[in-house]
Amino acid sequence: MATTETSTILASPAPPTIAVVKTFGNYKEQASGAKAYNQKLEEEGDAEHPKAKVVGRLRDKKKKLADPCAQHTEYLPTWNPDEKYPPLELFTHTEHGIEADKAFPDLLGPSVDREDLTPTIGTILSGVQLSSLSKEGKDQLALFAAQRKVLVFRDQDFADLPIDKALEYGGYFGRHHIHPASGAPKGYPEIHLVHRGADDRSGETLLETRTSTVAWHSDVTYEKQPPGTTFLYILDKPNTGGDTLFVNMVEAYRRLSPGFRERLHGLKALHSGIEQADSARARESVVRREPVTSIHPLVRTHPATGEKALFVNPQFTRHIIGYKREESDNLLKFLYDHIAFGADFQARVKWAEKSVVVWDNRVTGHSAILDWATGQRRHLARITPQAEEPYETPFEGQ
Repeated sequence: MATTETSTILASPAPPTIAVVKTFGNYKEQASGAKAYNQKLEEEGDAEHPKAKVVGRLRDKKKKLADPCAQHTEYLPTWNPDEKYPPLELFTHTEHGIEADKAFPDLLGPSVDREDLTPTIGTILSGVQLSSLSKEGKDQLALFAAQRKVLVFRDQDFADLPIDKALEYGGYFGRHHIHPASGAPKGYPEIHLVHRGADDRSGETLLETRTSTVAWHSDVTYEKQPPGTTFLYILDKPNTGGDTLFVNMVEAYRRLSPGFRERLHGLKALHSGIEQADSARARESVVRREPVTSIHPLVRTHPATGEKALFVNPQFTRHIIGYKREESDNLLKFLYDHIAFGADFQARVKWAEKSVVVWDNRVTGHSAILDWATGQRRHLARITPQAEEPYETPFEGQ
């Protein structure tokens, strides 16, 4: 298990008791889970899913491409019902982006090719190897991710590193979060797996009751200290589809009128992990840690950039503290729609082999897209360092 530079400190005062109705609410389950997992097929393959990867082989008369067994079996998910963890304690987070060189000499050297996906969010970088970055380069990575919101690194060796080395790398950016309900590689609960196996059609079930698979969120915002700089790397992918959407929550805040922004300041909302835990139990997955709720400001400030960002999402935000239900529902719906319809401050990341995506969960939202119907595997690993408790700085007018 990897070590980090962060340390546990004094426990926080007991939060106020907030009644939470146990309901799936707006929560939209995208995960597949233990019930749909076919271990033999993933590890050994079969006639339709050969052990050796055969690119371009026709699978049947419908001309679907063959999908082999998993390329990275060391990253296949396990769900141990006996694995339990105590509640998380507060810790001191070190924000490495604060002291980073804003010229980025150790990250954006002369050999690096840069392509911005959009003016406000997203940058593709090639010619730099994440695993080889110096301490200064990692500091600059944290700052550049906060500035550009999401970075896409091509031709990386991250997936081929031993898992403990990948965790050691990620641990520089904060204490590892252990997800309470997802599958994880055996012995490495700090790795959150995004896995949909070959011939797993459970994603189609979602569309039986929903018109879209998009589920905007920032990761695990129900925690007291949600994630900051976050890493997601591809292990297996469908031939097409399975992209990830990102939205710039700083730009979403800026698009609002000064008067509206001012009204949001001082408001707090409750974020809940209860629905995610209930969904995990319903899918016969695990709940490693009892679900929690946390209260966070609707507008948070990034410690390295000073930028303000909206900090609400329909997956985990439940209601605004002090507002009546109709008042809270209407304001949150406006904000959710504003975020979802903001195609001019969003970016779409198309996955390629050996890609690593680095983003700052504090100033972005994202959603996987379950749009492929070929039954091909989509398998990614996420390293999720936690950051500071969300905080708000005073409204600054225009």
